Amino acid sequence: MEANRAIPEGYMTVGEAARKMGVTVRTLQYYDKERLLSPSAESEGGRRLYTHKDLVRLHQILALKSLGFSLKDIRCRLVSLNTPAEVADALAAQADAIREKIDALTESLTALLQLREEVLKIQSVDFKKYADIIVNLQMKNEYYFLLKKFDEETLDHIRSHFDKDSGLDFIDRFQKLCDQILQLHNDGVMPESDACQKLTKQYWDMIQEFTGGDGTMLSRLMKLGEIQEGGNDWEQRQAQVNAYLEPALEIYFSKLGIDPFGEVDHE
Repeated sequence: MEANRAIPEGYMTVGEAARKMGVTVRTLQYYDKERLLSPSAESEGGRRLYTHKDLVRLHQILALKSLGFSLKDIRCRLVSLNTPAEVADALAAQADAIREKIDALTESLTALLQLREEVLKIQSVDFKKYADIIVNLQMKNEYYFLLKKFDEETLDHIRSHFDKDSGLDFIDRFQKLCDQILQLHNDGVMPESDACQKLTKQYWDMIQEFTGGDGTMLSRLMKLGEIQEGGNDWEQRQAQVNAYLEPALEIYFSKLGIDPFGEVDHE
């Protein structure tokens, strides 16, 4: 009883503060040592004393810690809580951190569910391909679904010829070129026109860039290009590009006197 009377009104011992916030005394002692949360006062007997303001600070620390921030990061994020405006700012910053965490968790959940769908579609255990899909999901490559269509030789070719940046750059350039090709198709431009033949050359140059001139890679791409009806939006879109370019490529190869699979016309 005497010990309780020695505690000034509005203050609480480390044990009481720990119980109120659901942490251990050792945790509060550790936060004191790390200069995250020091007691506001000390009793005549040398006992650490905490206030309700300290509890608010502790709540902020625990919330940031639960979001995955290191103690060093938390120390940098803690601000003064001396005015209503400062408290409101601290809560707003904490809310922003929670939103960022929610966004990150939502992306992780989406990636996991997408990977699950792809695993079921592949119909075989292939951890190397799973890893490729995970990497592309992390890169936010919306065309990751194509990976399941490639055989192992093609995937090895892609891994050896493209890194993250060059791979995304290639996809971006290819999609922009396909957009231009589809625009010609929608405008009714004939395959033999100069405009169409110019884009046809760019398309073939990109195919060569992807394959590195390897005829076996070209053959595999041709198989990939055999889009079936009922595919996703990208597949349906690519089917339109392929159908429009087929006669344009024949004209282009005829003018060059070459066969796309390496058979040269010597006439």
